[in-house]
Amino acid sequence: MKTTTYLLICLLILGNNNAIGQTLKAERKVIVLDAGHGGIDSGTVSRNGLQEKDVVLDIVRQMKVWNRILFESKYDIYLTRRKDTLISLTDRTKLVKHLKPDVFISLHCNHINDSNIQGAEIYTYDSNELSLLYAKTILNKLNQDLGFKTRKPRKGNFQVLRETKEHCPALLLELGYLSNSSESHYLNGSQNRKALALSILMSI
Repeated sequence: MKTTTYLLICLLILGNNNAIGQTLKAERKVIVLDAGHGGIDSGTVSRNGLQEKDVVLDIVRQMKVWNRILFESKYDIYLTRRKDTLISLTDRTKLVKHLKPDVFISLHCNHINDSNIQGAEIYTYDSNELSLLYAKTILNKLNQDLGFKTRKPRKGNFQVLRETKEHCPALLLELGYLSNSSESHYLNGSQNRKALALSILMSI
């Protein structure tokens, strides 16, 4: 999977294109990012001890950083948790209901007994057209930008989707399998997580 080259190209393009900056200011969106698990709930854990809760928290934080330094705060980004604390699913969805954002994305890492299985995938609650469009766009960009293997969008009856679907497009993004050695190694790299954060942000 590609990382350094992708980051450099994005920095060069965005840093030297004034027209992009002008366009971004005219397209302000509200985004709620939900880093899954937290606190005593580590989520899934890789063989080398990498915890899901830490991976996804770092990625949503990096998305806020990219938004500020590259996109001139194009988006109003809200996090359901900013540090290693456990927030109830009900409180996470309450924030979405209050803000009614343009999109809600809950970030997670996957795990399965078969260590050969890999790939990012996205769940939506139903076949909402806009939710599916976001899902396909994010997955395609992860594949094209970073060479990330992806799977088709799926339906999932998760509380964070079920209780937010009436308020905005809602997605649950599984950022690869910590049970797969290749993907857990990739997700363990700070530069790789920065690249993932940028790719996701540029998909929205």
